[in-house]
Amino acid sequence: MHHLPSPASSGGSHGATLAEGNHGGHAAHQQSAYSAAYGYATDRVQEFWDRLRGKGRRPVGWLESGRNIVLSSSLNVLLLFIPFAWASHWEIAQWGKDTTFALCFLAIIPLECMFDWGGEQMALYLGKDLGDLLIITLNNAVEAVLAIILLVKCELRLLQSTIVGVVILHLLLIPGTAFLVGGYNIRQQTLHPHSTDLNHSLLMVGVLATLLPTAFFAALDRGASAVTAAGTEAGSALVNDATRGEILKMSRGIALMLLTVYIASRIYMHNPPGENNALTVPHDAPAPIQHEEKELLEEEPLVNPWACMILLAVTVALMAVTAEFLVESIDAVRETSGIQEEWFGLILLPIVSFSADGAVAILFFFQSIYNHITHKKNLVPSMLARGRAIDLSIQFTLWWMPVVVLLGWWTSRPMHLLFDYLEVALLLGSCFLVNYVTADSKTNWVEGLIMVVFYFMIALVTWFYPGQPEVAFMLNCEGTVAEALAAGGEGGAEAAASEAAALLARMF
Repeated sequence: MHHLPSPASSGGSHGATLAEGNHGGHAAHQQSAYSAAYGYATDRVQEFWDRLRGKGRRPVGWLESGRNIVLSSSLNVLLLFIPFAWASHWEIAQWGKDTTFALCFLAIIPLECMFDWGGEQMALYLGKDLGDLLIITLNNAVEAVLAIILLVKCELRLLQSTIVGVVILHLLLIPGTAFLVGGYNIRQQTLHPHSTDLNHSLLMVGVLATLLPTAFFAALDRGASAVTAAGTEAGSALVNDATRGEILKMSRGIALMLLTVYIASRIYMHNPPGENNALTVPHDAPAPIQHEEKELLEEEPLVNPWACMILLAVTVALMAVTAEFLVESIDAVRETSGIQEEWFGLILLPIVSFSADGAVAILFFFQSIYNHITHKKNLVPSMLARGRAIDLSIQFTLWWMPVVVLLGWWTSRPMHLLFDYLEVALLLGSCFLVNYVTADSKTNWVEGLIMVVFYFMIALVTWFYPGQPEVAFMLNCEGTVAEALAAGGEGGAEAAASEAAALLARMF
């Protein structure tokens, strides 16, 4: 038997129901507002985590991952040089510093190749945006490690020339080789879609940042005679600790500004204006970019993400140790070979990072000839097809160069942005040529040949260039500029004579 509620109880119940309804509507409104504000972010975090774990993909076991890592490149056979390089450094085998340098050079080649392969595999788990950033960072890892080690060892003059050499290498030799080898049998190549105008602007501001302190120092000169190669004019009004202090202050300020520009550009690139565009390919992105993201989603990885992370961490550790041994053997190699410090930094050390790409390019060239004869299709290796060389230069000039300057500040090392006049001219010329070649986002093998030939022109000129003595004195790491000038004056005649003899020997 059902009892009807009394009016009183009915009214009370109705009032309670209304109250609950109002409260429930308010809660629903709050929940809706919360979902609108945070739901997208929560979904994106979950989506990122699912992709990083490889959800929805074929699981790759640890044994299969290890096998694929070992077989990732034929250059991995050069990993056998690592224990021999370390043994030579620790003098377990009495092979000398020249042998140590050569073994370390060869050992770094497969490590650089492993960075590229591991970055490509992680891009499958991270997506195009974060994947590209990771690959660019890993491809700059060799140069960054060398730069930091040179800073710690107080080889500041060599560090400066290496920075310039790395940027020139990324602007000329690496893309030039890719254009030359990849386009020998086609009319033109279309570059990967990038924000070309933005990249040109970022590259130019990074190069111009090196021009400012150098132009400041040149303007102060007002035509007066600076320090000679022998360092005899110790009373120079320009090369002193006060001038170096001013250049250090402006260099550190410029470094902070360059870092700000780079971070802002990454925010713009990876979170462009518009809704729900962060770390994703926008719906209105060009078709080639959407196609590349689709390929990353559909391609099956060869290694699981955790094994890939361990691989990259181990590779970084091996790279750091091997690069340190390489740097420690530099002085002995310079003394025995008679190579100018300028050429050593501008050409030889940066070539270490190009060795893997160069080896792949040579192998691909001969394989292309064979495939052309046998009428087989050419498959361009990823490190040649991606065309990220300009991005490498941008990151190095806007991120790693300022970081090295600030690390020098933190460790009380006078690392500044007063570069050699010739180095600045080489940077500007290289930047101008690259911007001109890539302005229409199309290129061909002749333009690649032009870039490679210009790089060899630079190598030829710098082979005979002894460097600016003023810059060397201003980078004195062991004491004051005055002490460097006094030491230069004492040994100036002997140094000048030996340099002249070495120059004549190279010429004739």
